[in-house]
Amino acid sequence: MSSTALSPRALLLALAVVMVWGSNFAIIGATLHSLPPLLFATLRFAAVVFPLIFFVRRPAVSWRILAGYGVAIGVGQFGLLFIAINGFIAAGLASLIVQSQVVFTIGMAMMTSGERLKPLQYGALALAIGGVAVIAGHTGGEVTIVGIALVLGAAFGWSLGNMAQRAAGKVDMLGFITWSSLFAVPPLAGLALWFEGWPAIETALQATTPAIWVAVAWQAIGNTLFGYGAWGWLLARYPATSVAPTSLLVPVFGMASTALFLGEPLPPWKLLAAALIIGGLALNLLATRQPAMRKL
Repeated sequence: MSSTALSPRALLLALAVVMVWGSNFAIIGATLHSLPPLLFATLRFAAVVFPLIFFVRRPAVSWRILAGYGVAIGVGQFGLLFIAINGFIAAGLASLIVQSQVVFTIGMAMMTSGERLKPLQYGALALAIGGVAVIAGHTGGEVTIVGIALVLGAAFGWSLGNMAQRAAGKVDMLGFITWSSLFAVPPLAGLALWFEGWPAIETALQATTPAIWVAVAWQAIGNTLFGYGAWGWLLARYPATSVAPTSLLVPVFGMASTALFLGEPLPPWKLLAAALIIGGLALNLLATRQPAMRKL
Protein backbone atom coordinates (compact mmCIF):
# COMPACT_ATOMS: atom_id res chain seq x y z
CA MET A 1 0.00 0.00 0.00
CA SER A 2 1.27 3.46 -0.92
CA SER A 3 0.20 5.40 2.22
CA THR A 4 -2.32 5.50 5.05
CA ALA A 5 -4.19 8.71 4.11
CA LEU A 6 -6.04 9.13 0.82
CA SER A 7 -4.38 11.49 -1.63
CA PRO A 8 -6.57 14.35 -2.96
CA ARG A 9 -7.04 12.48 -6.24
CA ALA A 10 -7.94 9.25 -4.45
CA LEU A 11 -10.37 11.12 -2.20
CA LEU A 12 -12.13 12.61 -5.23
CA LEU A 13 -12.38 9.14 -6.75
CA ALA A 14 -13.85 7.74 -3.52
CA LEU A 15 -16.39 10.60 -3.39
CA ALA A 16 -17.41 9.94 -7.00
CA VAL A 17 -17.97 6.28 -6.17
CA VAL A 18 -20.14 6.94 -3.12
CA MET A 19 -22.17 9.56 -5.03
CA VAL A 20 -22.90 7.00 -7.76
CA TRP A 21 -23.71 4.29 -5.21
CA GLY A 22 -25.94 6.55 -3.14
CA SER A 23 -28.01 8.00 -5.97
CA ASN A 24 -28.38 4.51 -7.41
CA PHE A 25 -30.81 3.52 -4.64
CA ALA A 26 -33.48 5.68 -6.26
CA ILE A 27 -32.88 3.87 -9.58
CA ILE A 28 -33.06 0.48 -7.86
CA GLY A 29 -36.32 1.37 -6.12
CA ALA A 30 -37.90 2.57 -9.37
CA THR A 31 -36.71 -0.41 -11.44
CA LEU A 32 -38.00 -2.99 -8.95
CA HIS A 33 -41.52 -1.89 -9.85
CA SER A 34 -40.94 -3.58 -13.21
CA LEU A 35 -38.41 -6.38 -12.62
CA PRO A 36 -38.39 -9.13 -9.98
CA PRO A 37 -35.39 -8.59 -7.68
CA LEU A 38 -33.36 -11.71 -8.49
CA LEU A 39 -33.96 -11.29 -12.23
CA PHE A 40 -32.83 -7.67 -11.90
CA ALA A 41 -29.64 -8.77 -10.13
CA THR A 42 -29.02 -11.46 -12.75
CA LEU A 43 -29.36 -8.97 -15.60
CA ARG A 44 -27.07 -6.53 -13.79
CA PHE A 45 -24.17 -8.97 -13.61
CA ALA A 46 -24.86 -10.57 -16.99
CA ALA A 47 -24.50 -7.10 -18.51
CA VAL A 48 -21.10 -6.81 -16.83
CA VAL A 49 -19.87 -10.16 -18.15
CA PHE A 50 -21.13 -10.12 -21.75
CA PRO A 51 -19.66 -9.20 -24.12
CA LEU A 52 -16.76 -7.68 -22.12
CA ILE A 53 -15.37 -11.02 -21.00
CA PHE A 54 -14.39 -11.83 -24.58
CA PHE A 55 -12.16 -8.75 -24.75
CA VAL A 56 -10.73 -8.49 -21.21
CA ARG A 57 -7.97 -10.81 -20.05
CA ARG A 58 -8.49 -12.74 -16.83
CA PRO A 59 -6.37 -11.11 -14.10
CA ALA A 60 -3.55 -12.95 -12.33
CA VAL A 61 -5.81 -13.92 -9.45
CA SER A 62 -6.84 -17.37 -8.28
CA TRP A 63 -10.21 -18.74 -9.34
CA ARG A 64 -11.05 -19.02 -5.64
CA ILE A 65 -10.74 -15.27 -5.10
CA LEU A 66 -12.66 -14.47 -8.28
CA ALA A 67 -15.45 -16.86 -7.32
CA GLY A 68 -15.52 -15.64 -3.73
CA TYR A 69 -15.85 -12.02 -4.78
CA GLY A 70 -18.47 -12.76 -7.43
CA VAL A 71 -20.71 -14.73 -5.09
CA ALA A 72 -20.23 -12.33 -2.15
CA ILE A 73 -21.13 -9.22 -4.16
CA GLY A 74 -23.58 -10.77 -6.62
CA VAL A 75 -25.63 -13.03 -4.38
CA GLY A 76 -24.64 -11.84 -0.90
CA GLN A 77 -24.87 -8.10 -1.43
CA PHE A 78 -27.12 -7.36 -4.37
CA GLY A 79 -29.31 -10.46 -4.30
CA LEU A 80 -30.28 -9.74 -0.70
CA LEU A 81 -30.39 -5.97 -1.16
CA PHE A 82 -32.75 -6.11 -4.15
CA ILE A 83 -35.03 -8.55 -2.33
CA ALA A 84 -35.09 -6.23 0.70
CA ILE A 85 -35.97 -3.11 -1.30
CA ASN A 86 -38.68 -5.03 -3.14
CA GLY A 87 -41.32 -4.43 -0.48
CA PHE A 88 -39.49 -5.10 2.79
CA ILE A 89 -37.74 -1.76 3.39
CA ALA A 90 -37.59 1.69 1.81
CA ALA A 91 -34.67 2.21 -0.57
CA GLY A 92 -33.39 5.22 1.38
CA LEU A 93 -33.29 3.30 4.65
CA ALA A 94 -31.56 0.40 2.90
CA SER A 95 -28.85 2.82 1.77
CA LEU A 96 -28.32 3.69 5.44
CA ILE A 97 -28.32 0.23 7.03
CA VAL A 98 -26.10 -1.31 4.37
CA GLN A 99 -23.31 0.98 5.54
CA SER A 100 -22.79 -1.39 8.43
CA GLN A 101 -20.41 -2.98 5.92
CA VAL A 102 -17.89 -0.48 7.28
CA VAL A 103 -18.05 -2.18 10.68
CA PHE A 104 -17.85 -5.63 9.11
CA THR A 105 -14.96 -4.64 6.82
CA ILE A 106 -12.88 -3.02 9.54
CA GLY A 107 -13.70 -5.86 11.94
CA MET A 108 -12.47 -8.45 9.44
CA ALA A 109 -9.35 -6.39 8.74
CA MET A 110 -8.64 -6.23 12.47
CA MET A 111 -9.15 -9.96 12.86
CA THR A 112 -6.60 -10.71 10.15
CA SER A 113 -4.11 -8.31 11.75
CA GLY A 114 -4.69 -9.57 15.30
CA GLU A 115 -5.88 -6.21 16.66
CA ARG A 116 -8.57 -5.84 19.32
CA LEU A 117 -11.48 -3.45 19.69
CA LYS A 118 -10.60 -0.13 21.27
CA PRO A 119 -12.76 1.45 23.99
CA LEU A 120 -14.20 4.03 21.59
CA GLN A 121 -15.30 1.28 19.25
CA TYR A 122 -17.64 -0.15 21.86
CA GLY A 123 -19.34 3.25 21.98
CA ALA A 124 -19.41 3.35 18.19
CA LEU A 125 -21.07 -0.05 18.08
CA ALA A 126 -23.65 1.08 20.64
CA LEU A 127 -24.52 4.16 18.54
CA ALA A 128 -24.89 2.11 15.36
CA ILE A 129 -27.07 -0.48 17.11
CA GLY A 130 -29.14 2.37 18.53
CA GLY A 131 -29.73 3.69 15.02
CA VAL A 132 -30.86 0.30 13.75
CA ALA A 133 -33.10 -0.01 16.83
CA VAL A 134 -34.77 3.31 15.97
CA ILE A 135 -35.50 1.98 12.49
CA ALA A 136 -36.74 -1.33 13.89
CA GLY A 137 -39.06 0.61 16.19
CA HIS A 138 -40.92 1.99 13.17
CA THR A 139 -41.88 -1.24 11.45
CA GLY A 140 -45.19 -1.63 9.70
CA GLY A 141 -44.80 1.05 7.06
CA GLU A 142 -41.53 1.49 5.18
CA VAL A 143 -39.66 -0.96 7.39
CA THR A 144 -39.94 -4.63 8.32
CA ILE A 145 -37.72 -6.77 10.51
CA VAL A 146 -37.17 -9.05 7.52
CA GLY A 147 -36.01 -6.04 5.51
CA ILE A 148 -33.51 -5.02 8.18
CA ALA A 149 -32.14 -8.57 8.39
CA LEU A 150 -31.81 -8.79 4.60
CA VAL A 151 -29.93 -5.50 4.37
CA LEU A 152 -27.59 -6.51 7.20
CA GLY A 153 -26.92 -9.70 5.27
CA ALA A 154 -26.21 -7.61 2.18
CA ALA A 155 -23.76 -5.51 4.20
CA PHE A 156 -21.96 -8.63 5.33
CA GLY A 157 -21.74 -9.81 1.72
CA TRP A 158 -20.27 -6.45 0.73
CA SER A 159 -17.62 -6.72 3.44
CA LEU A 160 -16.67 -10.22 2.27
CA GLY A 161 -16.25 -8.78 -1.20
CA ASN A 162 -14.04 -6.03 0.19
CA MET A 163 -11.76 -8.59 1.78
CA ALA A 164 -11.59 -10.62 -1.43
CA GLN A 165 -10.56 -7.49 -3.32
CA ARG A 166 -7.86 -6.77 -0.76
CA ALA A 167 -6.59 -10.34 -1.10
CA ALA A 168 -6.41 -9.89 -4.88
CA GLY A 169 -3.96 -7.01 -4.45
CA LYS A 170 -2.97 -4.69 -7.28
CA VAL A 171 -4.55 -6.27 -10.33
CA ASP A 172 -6.38 -5.05 -13.42
CA MET A 173 -9.69 -4.11 -11.78
CA LEU A 174 -11.66 -4.11 -15.03
CA GLY A 175 -10.63 -7.72 -15.59
CA PHE A 176 -11.22 -8.59 -11.93
CA ILE A 177 -14.76 -7.19 -11.89
CA THR A 178 -15.62 -8.72 -15.25
CA TRP A 179 -14.34 -12.23 -14.54
CA SER A 180 -15.61 -12.34 -10.96
CA SER A 181 -19.09 -11.34 -12.17
CA LEU A 182 -19.09 -14.55 -14.19
CA PHE A 183 -19.54 -16.38 -10.88
CA ALA A 184 -22.47 -14.17 -9.84
CA VAL A 185 -24.70 -14.90 -12.84
CA PRO A 186 -25.35 -18.69 -12.51
CA PRO A 187 -26.40 -18.69 -8.82
CA LEU A 188 -28.52 -15.55 -9.29
CA ALA A 189 -30.20 -17.01 -12.38
CA GLY A 190 -30.83 -20.29 -10.58
CA LEU A 191 -32.33 -18.52 -7.58
CA ALA A 192 -34.49 -16.36 -9.86
CA LEU A 193 -35.88 -19.45 -11.59
CA TRP A 194 -36.45 -21.22 -8.28
CA PHE A 195 -38.08 -18.40 -6.30
CA GLU A 196 -39.59 -16.14 -8.98
CA GLY A 197 -40.44 -18.74 -11.62
CA TRP A 198 -40.12 -18.69 -15.38
CA PRO A 199 -43.66 -17.28 -16.03
CA ALA A 200 -42.93 -14.19 -13.92
CA ILE A 201 -39.50 -13.80 -15.52
CA GLU A 202 -40.92 -14.13 -19.04
CA THR A 203 -43.68 -11.63 -18.33
CA ALA A 204 -41.22 -9.11 -16.88
CA LEU A 205 -38.83 -9.44 -19.82
CA GLN A 206 -41.63 -8.99 -22.36
CA ALA A 207 -42.79 -5.84 -20.58
CA THR A 208 -39.38 -4.16 -20.38
CA THR A 209 -39.00 -0.66 -21.77
CA PRO A 210 -35.91 1.22 -22.97
CA ALA A 211 -35.82 2.97 -19.59
CA ILE A 212 -35.55 -0.39 -17.82
CA TRP A 213 -32.64 -1.47 -20.02
CA VAL A 214 -30.93 1.87 -19.37
CA ALA A 215 -31.30 1.20 -15.63
CA VAL A 216 -29.79 -2.28 -16.06
CA ALA A 217 -26.92 -0.82 -18.12
CA TRP A 218 -26.30 1.77 -15.42
CA GLN A 219 -26.11 -1.00 -12.81
CA ALA A 220 -23.46 -2.72 -14.89
CA ILE A 221 -21.42 0.25 -16.08
CA GLY A 222 -21.83 2.92 -13.44
CA ASN A 223 -22.17 0.92 -10.27
CA THR A 224 -20.33 -2.31 -10.95
CA LEU A 225 -17.57 -1.58 -13.46
CA PHE A 226 -16.81 1.94 -12.29
CA GLY A 227 -17.95 1.78 -8.68
CA TYR A 228 -16.53 -1.55 -7.61
CA GLY A 229 -13.56 -1.29 -9.93
CA ALA A 230 -12.54 2.05 -8.41
CA TRP A 231 -13.34 0.82 -4.89
CA GLY A 232 -11.14 -2.20 -5.36
CA TRP A 233 -8.36 -0.04 -6.80
CA LEU A 234 -8.51 2.11 -3.64
CA LEU A 235 -8.58 -0.89 -1.28
CA ALA A 236 -5.53 -2.33 -3.00
CA ARG A 237 -3.53 0.86 -2.39
CA TYR A 238 -4.83 2.24 0.92
CA PRO A 239 -5.80 0.70 4.28
CA ALA A 240 -9.44 -0.34 4.74
CA THR A 241 -9.62 2.10 7.65
CA SER A 242 -8.95 4.96 5.21
CA VAL A 243 -11.14 3.80 2.31
CA ALA A 244 -14.22 2.20 3.89
CA PRO A 245 -15.31 5.25 5.96
CA THR A 246 -15.86 7.36 2.81
CA SER A 247 -18.92 5.21 2.19
CA LEU A 248 -20.54 7.04 5.12
CA LEU A 249 -21.71 9.53 2.49
CA VAL A 250 -23.64 6.86 0.57
CA PRO A 251 -26.79 7.19 2.74
CA VAL A 252 -26.63 10.98 2.42
CA PHE A 253 -26.92 10.66 -1.36
CA GLY A 254 -29.22 7.65 -1.01
CA MET A 255 -31.79 9.22 1.31
CA ALA A 256 -31.69 12.54 -0.56
CA SER A 257 -32.18 10.93 -3.99
CA THR A 258 -34.98 8.60 -2.86
CA ALA A 259 -36.75 11.52 -1.20
CA LEU A 260 -36.39 13.62 -4.35
CA PHE A 261 -37.19 11.02 -7.02
CA LEU A 262 -39.28 8.39 -5.17
CA GLY A 263 -41.05 10.70 -2.76
CA GLU A 264 -39.85 8.86 0.34
CA PRO A 265 -40.51 11.03 3.42
CA LEU A 266 -37.76 12.12 5.79
CA PRO A 267 -39.44 12.29 9.22
CA PRO A 268 -37.40 13.12 12.34
CA TRP A 269 -36.95 9.44 13.33
CA LYS A 270 -35.18 8.70 10.03
CA LEU A 271 -32.84 11.62 10.55
CA LEU A 272 -32.18 10.45 14.12
CA ALA A 273 -31.42 6.92 12.92
CA ALA A 274 -29.10 8.32 10.25
CA ALA A 275 -27.30 10.49 12.81
CA LEU A 276 -26.82 7.55 15.18
CA ILE A 277 -25.57 5.10 12.56
CA ILE A 278 -23.32 7.54 10.73
CA GLY A 279 -22.12 8.92 14.06
CA GLY A 280 -21.28 5.43 15.26
CA LEU A 281 -19.36 4.62 12.12
CA ALA A 282 -17.53 7.94 12.31
CA LEU A 283 -16.60 7.26 15.94
CA ASN A 284 -15.31 3.87 14.86
CA LEU A 285 -13.12 5.64 12.31
CA LEU A 286 -11.76 7.94 15.01
CA ALA A 287 -10.96 4.94 17.19
CA THR A 288 -9.05 3.17 14.42
CA ARG A 289 -6.90 6.25 13.87
CA GLN A 290 -6.08 6.92 17.52
CA PRO A 291 -2.62 5.30 17.52
CA ALA A 292 -1.55 7.27 14.44
CA MET A 293 -2.79 10.48 16.04
CA ARG A 294 -0.80 9.88 19.23
CA LYS A 295 2.42 9.51 17.28
CA LEU A 296 2.20 12.99 15.75
